[in-house]
Amino acid sequence: MAHSVGIKDVARAAGVSVGTVSNVINRPDSVATETRARVLSAIDRLGYVRSESARQLRAGRSRIMGLLVLDMGNPFFVDVARGAERAARDTGLGVMVCNSAQSASEEAEYLSLFAEQRVRGVLLTPTDASGRNIEAFRRNGIPFVLVDRVADGTTECSVSVDDVAGGALAVRHLIDAGHRSIAYVSGPPGLNQVRDRRTGALNALTEAGLGPERMRELPTERLDVAAGRDAGARLLGLADRPTAVFCANDLLALGVLQAMYAAGVGVPDDLAIVGYDDIEFAAAAAVPLTSVRQPAVTMGALAAELLLEETEAETAPTPHEHRRVVLQPELVVRRSSLSAR
Repeated sequence: MAHSVGIKDVARAAGVSVGTVSNVINRPDSVATETRARVLSAIDRLGYVRSESARQLRAGRSRIMGLLVLDMGNPFFVDVARGAERAARDTGLGVMVCNSAQSASEEAEYLSLFAEQRVRGVLLTPTDASGRNIEAFRRNGIPFVLVDRVADGTTECSVSVDDVAGGALAVRHLIDAGHRSIAYVSGPPGLNQVRDRRTGALNALTEAGLGPERMRELPTERLDVAAGRDAGARLLGLADRPTAVFCANDLLALGVLQAMYAAGVGVPDDLAIVGYDDIEFAAAAAVPLTSVRQPAVTMGALAAELLLEETEAETAPTPHEHRRVVLQPELVVRRSSLSAR
């Protein structure tokens, strides 16, 4: 195995002490020009790279922020990561992005990794509905901010979208278009986002004087295109098929759209479809997808700013106060829901 070049090797090659090498790296102005040049030449020649992790341990401050999301295959979370990375970079920090894949066990493993690495803080979209993973991570004393979620029983900062309002926007739009029989392709029922969007959909039905029986729920185990195709196949098998479908995210909606296309069912004439998130692919679909837009980049940036504010609280003139930021969704209407009824 190749020998890793250390600070002692540099000192030996330059004919100086380890302390002098350390000064050249961390306080170059304190070292004479000729000595500094000799040390830098040795560093260059040997290919020495300082151990950032060791430096952080000595300083007690990591330059890394953790980001743990449900599914990096979903462009929504890619946009959240972009916003967080932009805010972190402005303050000289990096972002370690991890994907729980909607698995509570993988979430626990990544949170444990963040604790081992003593990251500056964590941005977290939880998948564990029980809250046990959050409770275990809290004991490490590492600040965290919830993204796209407000977890029951937590007091930490969070940045989310009003999903009840978003679900109401989607179904109100379908009702206004004349639909009276609607399906909800909902995703895993343990996710707060899924439940809140369902609540909003039912609220819209109530506002219109329609009962909850007007909405058929088709749960799925995941929030991806394959799960949407499966839900679309089940929808096609219903004897009394709804005329419209609201999906808990755009990937599910795109899967339903694929299933309808394969079966020769017209969208929007035979079935109107509304998604959620307004990812880039929504507008580019074969039938451009109506969707409830979430400001994903803004969410990521705001969450990172809250986390940075908390981690700097020890030296700030005023103590940090946890805040819950709730953003408002927006309905973006496209052809997938514009049938004339």
